[in-house]
Amino acid sequence: MSTFPGSPKLVKGGIVIADPDTLKINRVIALQYNPDTLTRSLQPKSAGTDTSDRSEPLRLSGPPVETFRVEAEIDATDQLEIADSVAVKVGIQPQLAALELLIYPTVAQLKSTLGLANSGTMEIAPMEAPLTLFIWSKNRIIPVRITEFSITEEAFDPSLNPIRARISLGMRVLSTDDFDAGHKGSSLYLSYQQKKEQLSSQYKNVILNQLGIDTIS
Repeated sequence: MSTFPGSPKLVKGGIVIADPDTLKINRVIALQYNPDTLTRSLQPKSAGTDTSDRSEPLRLSGPPVETFRVEAEIDATDQLEIADSVAVKVGIQPQLAALELLIYPTVAQLKSTLGLANSGTMEIAPMEAPLTLFIWSKNRIIPVRITEFSITEEAFDPSLNPIRARISLGMRVLSTDDFDAGHKGSSLYLSYQQKKEQLSSQYKNVILNQLGIDTIS
């Protein structure tokens, strides 16, 4: 009798929507298939924006501006093979809608804003969105803002419901520079950076002669 435990459990990447005050989880959106690539960029924040300023060349004014981009696929083939009632009726529109609504205010918020405008309110505060977290393993639980979102629908059923699509999702990491002191998002960012520092401590330094030099003078 074989003792092979079978395929390992696949950890999926995804997005969590949480209450910004309590971190209560409102929604969890898992990517159907993990993308093959995850593109990241980091732009340092230096103390002086003028490159000719030599007064503080080594100072940083805060965490870098970090961005993520993922290209993911959504496909209803498996659901259609088992005649899943939702997929048969509307294809992958529920998955697409869940992702799209990350960048929409709610209908209730829109109605409230319209009501205030109709009542003659002079200044209407911008609507606050839930806290969006990008999850990519236990070491990357990151507060983010969605900066770009595009969808390419590639196949449709006879009723023109999309059954296959590619999505491109751009996100900017929200750091301590973006939150008020004590905000839950600030704590999550600090935990994210702390994990980076812990991982960095596991890197084994090399000696100078591996770079072709013996000393720096």
